[in-house]
Amino acid sequence: MQWNLRLAAAQRGIWKASELQRSLAEHGLVISAGKMSGLWSGQPASIKLADLDVLCAVLGCSVSELLIPEPDKVTRSTEDTAPQAAVASSAASSVTPMVVPRRRDGRSLPPA
Repeated sequence: MQWNLRLAAAQRGIWKASELQRSLAEHGLVISAGKMSGLWSGQPASIKLADLDVLCAVLGCSVSELLIPEPDKVTRSTEDTAPQAAVASSAASSVTPMVVPRRRDGRSLPPA
């Protein structure tokens, strides 16, 4: 996903992070200067859905304007490897390992 907050804000005449920060505070979302800087200039690792709702309400935009999918960056397995993985997992599941009971305190069990 590409984070597109700065462009979405610029399209609405908001050119500074502090302007957006004030507008967000007016709508009940108080953001620290450090977090605002991260949202404005970088790509956040996470964002609360409630915060995303307020951002969209303040900017008058939809989530799709702030988060742009990048499907080309997703790695996909080839069709050849998928069946091999299924065969390997089914072969491994047919052999049941022998279970040996052990006490949790590390002592050995009495002879049978």
